[in-house]
Amino acid sequence: MAYEESQSKGMRLLKRGQKGLVHALFSRFGVILLLFLLQVFILLGIFLKFRDIQIYISGATVLFTVIMVLYLLNSRLDPTAKITWLVIIMLMPVFGAFLLWFTKSEIGHRLIKARVNQIAQEAGDCIPQDSEIMDRLARENPGAAALVRYVGRSGCFPLCDNTAVTYYPVGEKKWEEMLRQLEEAKHFIFLEYFIVDEGLMWGRVLEILSRKAAEGVDVRVMYDGTCEFTTLSHSYPEKLKKLGIKCKMFSPLTPFVSTHYNYRDHRKILVIDGHTAFTGGVNLADEYINHKKKYGHWKDTAVMLKGPAARNFTLMFLEMWGIGEKEMEFERFLSYPAPPCEDAPGYVMPYGDCPLDADLVGERVYMDILNRAQRYVHIMTPYLILDGEMETALKFAAERGVDVKLIMPGIPDKQAAYALAKTHYRSLLDSGVKIYEYSPGFVHAKLFVSDDREGVVGTINLDYRSLYHHFECAAYLYGVPCLADMEEDYQATLAQCRTVTYETLKAEPRIRKLLGCIMKVVAPLM
Repeated sequence: MAYEESQSKGMRLLKRGQKGLVHALFSRFGVILLLFLLQVFILLGIFLKFRDIQIYISGATVLFTVIMVLYLLNSRLDPTAKITWLVIIMLMPVFGAFLLWFTKSEIGHRLIKARVNQIAQEAGDCIPQDSEIMDRLARENPGAAALVRYVGRSGCFPLCDNTAVTYYPVGEKKWEEMLRQLEEAKHFIFLEYFIVDEGLMWGRVLEILSRKAAEGVDVRVMYDGTCEFTTLSHSYPEKLKKLGIKCKMFSPLTPFVSTHYNYRDHRKILVIDGHTAFTGGVNLADEYINHKKKYGHWKDTAVMLKGPAARNFTLMFLEMWGIGEKEMEFERFLSYPAPPCEDAPGYVMPYGDCPLDADLVGERVYMDILNRAQRYVHIMTPYLILDGEMETALKFAAERGVDVKLIMPGIPDKQAAYALAKTHYRSLLDSGVKIYEYSPGFVHAKLFVSDDREGVVGTINLDYRSLYHHFECAAYLYGVPCLADMEEDYQATLAQCRTVTYETLKAEPRIRKLLGCIMKVVAPLM
């Protein structure tokens, strides 16, 4: 196996030219893409044939369209999603109906949904909730305790105390601490990331992982299958296994049309020996530490947990890892001690959000913070593609007199998403929400901080993909000292932002306004 290793650049397993779009198109992915497109063309051909017949059965088509419209209006879909599907059905009655049926019938992800539910039942209360901790929070803040109880409905996410939380205002700081903590690993290292890309950041991490694996530490890496398209080769897990590192791709690409691809593993989790955990927006690629400049300065955030709350992330990782396994390993890895930090005040609840259940946990947590806020809610998010409920929650909080501020990217990474975000700006400004754009570059942070008492740092964006379609994770923080650091960082970031006003909205390029209007129709599908 050929790889390069150096103290400065870290380890590389791929030769130059063995990653990226061009390589992907001429590799296994290219074959998959070709077969996938062939299936799509076959399906389109079938429906075009039906379309010819519609000339003679136009009345039936109208009746069919009316039935589908009535079905959609009485369905349990989000109202914004209903509008999107209504437009599709009105424009393409037969094909649109088939597409709706295909996406709602769970073909392609029925098995994984059953397995995820089975794992959740097996996990049960394997990390029991300390009732004394819950009672104490209920006395301090009944609303926050009610939120914790709600999150507990969807999984084993106990509220913990005696957990030290450190906040990192940029990816570079998180990476430096990651390297230090990885060096201390004795028993196991779990990494679960949406994006892994070879370069300085991952290379230095990989050096330590390979050394630790050689020392007998159980090292496991899991990343989303879309990396095969953008950053890594299909054989990358095998390359890691040769270093003694266990590796999986979540939902790897196959040459079959499936709804399974809609559900991506967007989590960012690092767990060391069960007592230390990291989460936040930072992936394992050089742009996240500003070693590579893609969209100006990359603003991101992360937290490190030390203490009992880290075990929640151990469990979340094992649940995802176990989807393709026969036996779960909860007892083995949760038996490692996570000593309490006796002098750490406040409460921490790491939690996950699964797109295959009925609970929109990520969105509900954000909305609950907005609804209970009394003085301020300060938010950073890279994307703003809102359903009606979230937009109403933001507007209502501002209308109650709460200082609601949003920091968005000043340099976007996706023009369509940027244009779509701006379609929400005027309505939010009308209600008193204050919007800012980060002038130096791209904001990738997912941060809520409210009233100096509670906040969230994690992977959950304010867009449909995160709130509805991705596996996500975050840490809910209440009364921990680092909330002051989060707010201080927010104010420092705000000082580098430009203010969005009615005048700046008028000055937006017409092409961007047009793109936003068009994308609004398909927003729930983005």
